[in-house]
Amino acid sequence: MSLTDELWSDIESIYAEILAHPFVRGLTDGTLPRAAFRHFVEQDSLYLRDYARALALCGARAPQTSALQAFVEDAVGALAAEQEMLAGFGAELGDEPPPASGRGYPQELVLPTTRAYTSHLLAVAHGGSYAEAVGAVLPCYWIYARVGEHLLAKSSPDPLYARWIAAYGDEAFQSVVRRVLELTDALGAEVSPVERDRMRERFTTSSRYEWMFWDAAWQGERWPV
Repeated sequence: MSLTDELWSDIESIYAEILAHPFVRGLTDGTLPRAAFRHFVEQDSLYLRDYARALALCGARAPQTSALQAFVEDAVGALAAEQEMLAGFGAELGDEPPPASGRGYPQELVLPTTRAYTSHLLAVAHGGSYAEAVGAVLPCYWIYARVGEHLLAKSSPDPLYARWIAAYGDEAFQSVVRRVLELTDALGAEVSPVERDRMRERFTTSSRYEWMFWDAAWQGERWPV
């Protein structure tokens, strides 16, 4: 069994719960409340900044130049996606445009699940091994690609949600994910059994946070005090 096969087998039940979540189902049938989608867009834009940092750290620690280049390119892409998301979806949702400097977002706007997920990513990227860091960042690539691919056939009667689905089901994004999966399988041939197990744990934890991120938007999560 390849490393990616093993990793995916660990989270099949989590992925099934993501597809069954009312947020995801609401995207395809058009019933998702705009407030829930706005919550998701706002938090995702904040999440992507720290995700880009985690990707850059993966690149800095990568032993191969090809992996360094891949992760750095994806870090830049994550930041570009954040700006595009705020400028595009944010405008349609009636939000104010982001500050040109990328600053000006009070830290309290980073809500509990976003804070927990990004803290996990950065802690692993800083303190774990290179393999663990790859395991931690991989679900954001892979789960979004699988969700996008799954939803693309259905799309959505809501044009805004159809655009979101198309972005992640698009072949350009799918090809980026395939590249990272190939990198991961190559890594699997090199890591020790102990490190492989740690990588699986990081991957599963991040996958759980992916479900929690959808759910936080659905629930309209806020800081309780």
